[in-house]
Amino acid sequence: MVVHRGRWTLQDRVEGVLRSLPVTVAPGTAALTVRLDYPREAGVLDLGCVGPDGFRGWSGGARDGYTVAAGWATPGYLPGELEPGEWQVLLRLHRIPPEGLDYEVTATTSATPQPAPPAPAAPPRPDRPPRRDLPDVDGRRWLAGDLHAHTVHSDGAQTIDELAALAAGRGLDFLAVTDHNTVSHHPWLPDASERYGITLLPGQEVTTDRGHANVFGPVGWVDFRRPPDEWLAAARRDGGLMSVNHPLGGDCAWRQPLAERTRLVEVWHSGWWDRTWGAPLSWARAWRPDVVPIGGSDFHRPGDDALPGSPTTWVLADPDTAPGDAVLDALRGGRTAVSADPGGPLLLRVGDELLALDADGALLAYPDGRHRLVRGDRCLLPAGDGLHVLESHRMEVIALCS
Repeated sequence: MVVHRGRWTLQDRVEGVLRSLPVTVAPGTAALTVRLDYPREAGVLDLGCVGPDGFRGWSGGARDGYTVAAGWATPGYLPGELEPGEWQVLLRLHRIPPEGLDYEVTATTSATPQPAPPAPAAPPRPDRPPRRDLPDVDGRRWLAGDLHAHTVHSDGAQTIDELAALAAGRGLDFLAVTDHNTVSHHPWLPDASERYGITLLPGQEVTTDRGHANVFGPVGWVDFRRPPDEWLAAARRDGGLMSVNHPLGGDCAWRQPLAERTRLVEVWHSGWWDRTWGAPLSWARAWRPDVVPIGGSDFHRPGDDALPGSPTTWVLADPDTAPGDAVLDALRGGRTAVSADPGGPLLLRVGDELLALDADGALLAYPDGRHRLVRGDRCLLPAGDGLHVLESHRMEVIALCS
């Protein structure tokens, strides 16, 4: 057993927000268990782990300990044989009070295999609501989804099965599972997708104190300790995509330098409570002229956050392509729209026209500032180039599309 204890100060945070504490793992070790203790009412320490061969897990401030073993690991961490050598317990000094923060890290190794905790029972597959009557475009069809959600693999409260069941019951076709700074959830997604009839897109929310970004697709772990330009390069190398998340989101607003601005941006986040507030759209237009808007609920737990699909991101996908690849291709091609929920008013690009659905009396705002009144619940209108927005008479955003 190894014990590290001390007090982190604001000066420590200034000198380096991410710290590592060494733990020696001997040959033949079957499990490593780490426990972090500190007064949680006073501050926040994030927790993670790397082994001699690289990343083994991250749980941020959601957990006070973890176990890594050959056959199982705490959610957020990667199971597998423990390579001998020096391991590192990662600590991020997320919130340190002026008087400092006492901490104690206890690391215990075991040569005896430990049984995995029992897995929760999977919920039943829910009935899916009827699909909306939406037109195909050039053989492609519109799919409803959500591009930001969390599970027990980071700071969410639900298992992957529970999240999949909830999203399918909301009528979603796809959901990106974007746990913070980990890919431990990726191996579990295909079975849950099959079980609940929904495409679970592998993702990760690369999370720092100066901004968050989602990386979508079967991309290996993205090192949040590196500059964001390297996140984007890693996504591209593995055939994935990256978006900037909730760029005006309070203490997690985007403040990172990025040499090449991502085209995908989470323009509509569930934290956009007052949609008469035009700052997210203004920011998006200033970010780059051909921005592709997407939306995400950032769901963590029932009762605390917006439900999956609030907002809903719609993509125009090729039905002959594997579902996950079809969603990525649609995002890459900029074929997106965003609505407040799966059944809300909707604005879709259909060739050179826009289709406004269930939006009688709304105003269509064109990229050049012109407005046009929508008359009827299924209305075709001419389209321009850029971001189009459906607004209420109060200038509240109802729906948008690229």
